[in-house]
Amino acid sequence: MGNCWYRWESSDYRVSSNAKSDSPKEQNQATKQRNDDSKLPSNPEEVEDLRRDSAANPLIAFTYDELKIITANFRPDRVLGGGGFGSVYKGFISEELRQGLPTLAVAVKVHDGDNSHQGHREWLAEVIFLGQLSHPNLVKLIGYCCEDEHRVLIYEYMSRGSVEHNLFSKILLPMPWSIRMKIAFGAAKGLAFLHEAEKPVIYRDFKTSNILLDQDYNAKLSDFGLAKDGPVGDKSHVSTRIMGTYGYAAPEYIMTGHLTPRSDVYSFGVVLLELLTGRKSLEKLRPAREQNLAEWALPLLKEKKKFLNIIDPRLDGDYPVKAVHKAAMLAYHCLNRNPKARPLMRDIVDSLEPLQAHNEISIEKTLTIISEVPDADLKRKDAK
Repeated sequence: MGNCWYRWESSDYRVSSNAKSDSPKEQNQATKQRNDDSKLPSNPEEVEDLRRDSAANPLIAFTYDELKIITANFRPDRVLGGGGFGSVYKGFISEELRQGLPTLAVAVKVHDGDNSHQGHREWLAEVIFLGQLSHPNLVKLIGYCCEDEHRVLIYEYMSRGSVEHNLFSKILLPMPWSIRMKIAFGAAKGLAFLHEAEKPVIYRDFKTSNILLDQDYNAKLSDFGLAKDGPVGDKSHVSTRIMGTYGYAAPEYIMTGHLTPRSDVYSFGVVLLELLTGRKSLEKLRPAREQNLAEWALPLLKEKKKFLNIIDPRLDGDYPVKAVHKAAMLAYHCLNRNPKARPLMRDIVDSLEPLQAHNEISIEKTLTIISEVPDADLKRKDAK
């Protein structure tokens, strides 16, 4: 339990297409991006050259041989999960590896060997963004490997894995209301920090599989491969190739390729809905009208007599009704079809803060209950 760092391949429906350019200027920017692909770094020195102007956090450039030691030669039983990029391994850094390094558990994200431009760009985006941003609700990047064809990222290890794993697991006990609101609050603070940074950042791929949890259920955003610099000055949006995940991506972004911080707000609304209902953003096995969570739940959220009917039945009514209603209305506003009508992430943080009053009840109790479940019992349940 708690060692699943990435488990999303079964539930993701990726969005990937070319957005229509509005002007020759935007077409020129796209051409410039393609030309920049040929300038991608091929060694640590070139990576550090790119980081020099913006790097706030020191990163360790690991050799591939050091990563073999950290992961016990990438042993199969160290695999935490994976996706389209490759695999993630649990690893251990010891003092013997290199003088001055602390002893700690890490997650080692190995990009697959195709060395494609898109994969390389996403790897580099994480190095750049997490190398310059630091916040309690962003996962900490410890270092990287850029050697020959190898592109690897080394993060702090998040012992409870992703929100997706914890929320939808058929093995773990249902997450109590207090934990769900703590996660929403932490994730909202992470997004607000990105949007309000000196150089604003749009996360672009906010979803339950990209929110990781430490032992105390503190939420941290991970996987910055699709993050983009936000609009500055008098610009209202960034025009970009459409990338993300169906069910989470804002409808106006899918239609136009216009990316704004409000695109992240829509995605946050979907995740908040998942926390409220215990349902995934897309579920193809449900009746047709219920397969898309946002489309199904949106008209029910504003009806006081109906919204409690869609709250996760596994909570067994153990939640404060007023707080649930406030969270439901917040999700409703986040999912507004008009992006300008959606709240700012800072306002969302302010709305969620009063809902944290109940959080002190359940965290310690939950940890105790979960830890008392024998491993053998878990295996038997999993087998069923």
